Amino acid sequence: MKADRLLSILLILQNNGKMTSRSLSEQLEVSERTINRDMEALSAAGIPVYAERGLHGGWRLSEQYQTKLTGMKREELMSLLISNPDNLLADLGIRRHYKSAFQKLLASSPDSIRKDAEMVRSRIHIDGAGWSPVLDTLACLSTVQDAVWLERKLSIRYKREDRIVERVVHPLGLIAKRNVWYVAAESEGDIRTYRISRLLDAKMLEDSFERPADFHLAQYWEASMNDFKQNLPRYPAVLLIEASRLNRLERERYVKIINYSPYKKHWLKAEVQFDTLESACEIILSHGPYIQVSHPEELKERVISQANQILKQYEQINKQLN
Repeated sequence: MKADRLLSILLILQNNGKMTSRSLSEQLEVSERTINRDMEALSAAGIPVYAERGLHGGWRLSEQYQTKLTGMKREELMSLLISNPDNLLADLGIRRHYKSAFQKLLASSPDSIRKDAEMVRSRIHIDGAGWSPVLDTLACLSTVQDAVWLERKLSIRYKREDRIVERVVHPLGLIAKRNVWYVAAESEGDIRTYRISRLLDAKMLEDSFERPADFHLAQYWEASMNDFKQNLPRYPAVLLIEASRLNRLERERYVKIINYSPYKKHWLKAEVQFDTLESACEIILSHGPYIQVSHPEELKERVISQANQILKQYEQINKQLN
């Protein structure tokens, strides 16, 4: 661990220039006293590291202590910089290894590329997470991950509707969709996708399995997503929408606006696709008087019926209060 940390200190100083003991300790998750001892060890080993004293002081490497990597192109390093896999790599337990590898790569790059890298870091940040936190339990991820790496059979238990199912599967690959983890696994001759957080238990078995030679994880996932989208329920409707409400309706999760055109002053007529009759009714009611149903009739009747029920409930409440 100490040797790895000493190498990390060298790379960080080479990439960032002057660094304080506090900054280094925070980045490497050790105490400032440990950093000071590490600096003494580096100096004793003949590494040209020295301290600048004063208010704006810190540790610095000699300008002559540099390595070069001539094969790395500017655009190649930029593509690595703007990716942000921290959360997913943390789930897999390899975030520190990624950061160490990147420091090595950056340290051996020419000065011009390192300057460009710093500019990109200060101007572009990609946050792959959604606004709402994903409350996934990943207790089984490490076990599934090991089974994927070692090509070992996996015994899993998961809840399906009103019953618990237990299967022995052949785990073929891990997939991350945003911050949600899935495993693609072969079961009884079919390849299926299981959400890791929904596994009640996972146990790696001693038996290995033979991976299908023609299986490609990315192609499988793309085909699965296409099938999923094609099989989603669809409920078409025609709505009258107050124009200022259009943007908000477009942001609804389970709504797809096919097209729209002017209807009358400040109103639009739109062809819309919902998931189900029930979700269509809920969404329309949430917009109050700013959306009206043109057709189908069953949706119009459902909205009117629920609106009347809401009105009756308020009338009853008012009677009780009076």
